[in-house]
Amino acid sequence: MEIVMAVVIGILFMSATYLMLSKSILRIIIGTGLLSHGAHLLILTMGGLKRGSVPLLGESAGPYVDPLPQALILTAIVISFGVTSLFLVVAYRTYQELGTDNMDKLRGKESNE
Repeated sequence: MEIVMAVVIGILFMSATYLMLSKSILRIIIGTGLLSHGAHLLILTMGGLKRGSVPLLGESAGPYVDPLPQALILTAIVISFGVTSLFLVVAYRTYQELGTDNMDKLRGKESNE
């Protein structure tokens, strides 16, 4: 199962890199979202895909799953949601003001500096 997850993570990183190198702001935002999803899967895979019960240790403690990777991923999901929403608001405001989302047209001219 780890091999399948590694391939999926590689595909997510590859497509995120491709999208982030494009000239459209919306594609860059989608690329950062895919990159964060790939990082979440990477953290989950590195934590180990184990089977077991919840970590409630009593008198008869059997095999249990480490909750730390899930806690880290949950925190990372919340942070990436906030960053993505900030990017979307800034991109929308930029499109309202300038009328384009092309990065080459957003650079301006040297005489404006």
